[in-house]
Amino acid sequence: MDNIQKHLLEQIADLHEVPQGAYNIRANGEMAGRNTTENIDIVTKTDKPGIDIIIKPGTKNESVHIPVILSQSGHTEMVYNDFFVGEGADITIVAGCGIHNAGDEESRHDGIHAFHLAAGAKLKYVEKHYGDGDGNGQRVMNPTTIIDLAEDAYMEMESTQIKGVTSTIRETEATLAAGATLIVREKIMTHGQQLAETNFKVDLNGEDASCQLMSRSVAKGESRQVFRSQINGNAKCSAHSECDAIIMDHASVSAIPEVTANHLDAALIHEAAIGKIAGEQLIKLMTLGLTEQEAEEQIVSGFLK
Repeated sequence: MDNIQKHLLEQIADLHEVPQGAYNIRANGEMAGRNTTENIDIVTKTDKPGIDIIIKPGTKNESVHIPVILSQSGHTEMVYNDFFVGEGADITIVAGCGIHNAGDEESRHDGIHAFHLAAGAKLKYVEKHYGDGDGNGQRVMNPTTIIDLAEDAYMEMESTQIKGVTSTIRETEATLAAGATLIVREKIMTHGQQLAETNFKVDLNGEDASCQLMSRSVAKGESRQVFRSQINGNAKCSAHSECDAIIMDHASVSAIPEVTANHLDAALIHEAAIGKIAGEQLIKLMTLGLTEQEAEEQIVSGFLK
């Protein structure tokens, strides 16, 4: 790998060298490295681009890294990845996409990740999106995440995009059986003319299923952000959706919640807050010697932690 590709890996997966455990690294549409373990197999699909990641039941304390990097201007691709997490397994999956575009053509990565968690399985899924390059070409990423949680399964998802992505539309659909839990934490920052759209649809179908959706975002320049969440409580269940956004300059932010209770004991809550940085916060930091710009940066950094 060249220095640009190594830099992208550092940004999206915190990788400074070949990771331990199972991994599959994709660069400009080709496999750049793969390793499997006794408990985790990675198989190339034969009918379409993508891989199957198969985790044996009972697998504990192992990880899978599956980063994607694009460094060729004008490269576009669609990838399909399926994750099968066996009963009682407890693992971490680190994904993400980094695009370096130094040309004038659009570079684009669209991916569909489908997670199938068996009964009692636990998964932490970390996904980062990053873009850079001094070209005029767009850096576009459109991830789709499909989640199927069996009884008592648990999934925690962290999604971060804080720099360089021209346009992104995130689609997440989840189905939860009895006792299953889904926790999603999203962090987004946009600037310039960027667009970031997030769409969640969660069906709580089993008794005592629960879901938490938390989004924090900062919109600068003339960028646009849209957050939509649709939660359907189809059994005795609980869910909490929360969207907090800071708006700056001439940006636009929309929060569009929808909660539907189809059962007497479905407890569903949505909260949304959009506003500018409070003047007293800036003044307080500026009295400590910071410029207004430095004060804004400190507030934004703390908000997105």
